[in-house]
Amino acid sequence: MEERGQWGSQLGFILASTGSAVGLGNVWRFPYLVGENGGAAFVVIYLFFVLVIATPCIFAEFALGRYTQKNPVGAITKIRPGSPFKYVGILGVITGVGILSFYGIISGWIVGFIIKTATKSHMGFTEFVSDPLSVLMLFAFFLLLNVIIVYKGIAGGIERWSKILMPLLFILLVALIIYANTLEGSSEGLIFYLVPDFNKVTSSTFLSALGQAFFSLSLGMGVMITYGSYLPKTSNMFSSAIYIALADTLIAFMAGLIIFPALFAMGENPACGPTLIFVVFPKLFNIMPGGIIVGVVFFILLSIAALTSTISLLEVPVAYFVDERKAKRKNIIWWVSGAAFLLGIPSALSQGSSEFFTKFGLFPSYLCSADFLSQISFLFGDLSLVIGSFLGTIFIGWVWGAKNAAAELEIGSPYFKYFKLPWVYLIRYFIPVVIFLIFLNLFRIF
Repeated sequence: MEERGQWGSQLGFILASTGSAVGLGNVWRFPYLVGENGGAAFVVIYLFFVLVIATPCIFAEFALGRYTQKNPVGAITKIRPGSPFKYVGILGVITGVGILSFYGIISGWIVGFIIKTATKSHMGFTEFVSDPLSVLMLFAFFLLLNVIIVYKGIAGGIERWSKILMPLLFILLVALIIYANTLEGSSEGLIFYLVPDFNKVTSSTFLSALGQAFFSLSLGMGVMITYGSYLPKTSNMFSSAIYIALADTLIAFMAGLIIFPALFAMGENPACGPTLIFVVFPKLFNIMPGGIIVGVVFFILLSIAALTSTISLLEVPVAYFVDERKAKRKNIIWWVSGAAFLLGIPSALSQGSSEFFTKFGLFPSYLCSADFLSQISFLFGDLSLVIGSFLGTIFIGWVWGAKNAAAELEIGSPYFKYFKLPWVYLIRYFIPVVIFLIFLNLFRIF
């Protein structure tokens, strides 16, 4: 039996978990959802969900992982052998592969933009993403980078690289915020981003904000359960979870402070969807001094941020097969990556190169765009995460028991005792009810 890995330090665990959370969800997905959902009102709703729903869910997933020392499926099975709740864990494993399949495509685009910026290519975004051969090659290259890092294991691979890469991204974002807010007309972007207009809120705004909170913090897909399972009992999960939630939210907020001032300064439409960063940033780099160098560095760091997230998506199914199926880590990594690649092919073809996948349209237009990439992003990046988180809180709050989870959280976390009672209430009552109501509203029930 292959020995399970463990984090080398508390800081390494926090940075790796933050790396899992901080990625394209913050810099790519968050700004375009803000743009599509009316600006600052979405930001307020999102921050509320992060504070009262997502962060308590991080505590719950860490507790379940460390207590059982297992992946999502193994954790549930260890507590309740034979329980149908094990399918919640299986859903998390499948969701991780599903998100990796389209997330890897976007990440490949970013790698392509490193080359595009460095060579001063004038190829438009639409032309770039509609070339299936280039997109699939970049996707395969990005998956290979994931394989190399996850192949190295926990301390030697995931933790080591997260310690280096996350601080670099933060420093560059600060510099870009300063520059973007010196552009003429940038103040209108700040108003759009920071002054809420709740008349722009619709029913789908709440689901999008909740889905983004889970997506951004890697909840509902088993990542935090798996990462928690590599923790020693002496670790302070309470403070770690707070640091992770704060860092993740800060990075997302900082991305908006770049995107929207620059967007309005250049007269672009904030509701241009998933292509937002690929439209705004290249134009920003074209007008700023030393923009080519800054642009290359930015897209390198953005691809690195994507990498710290995708390695966690790959780690969840790998941990499942290593723990439950006694597979060898170094073999199963290739099989999981291969499955993600095959699932990602329709997404790669859905940006103009295949009419069938470009106009796929399984879900109605009020939920997401018709192209396969947007459809699978909604399926795994919103719907599946919300269902998985809802059933996960039911399992932790009622089946395992919120008090048992709280007892695990108290080990190594002396300050958690002051938050124990409100957390038990949130995880058993408030969070499941809110998630369920938002899920019902998806079908226009209210």
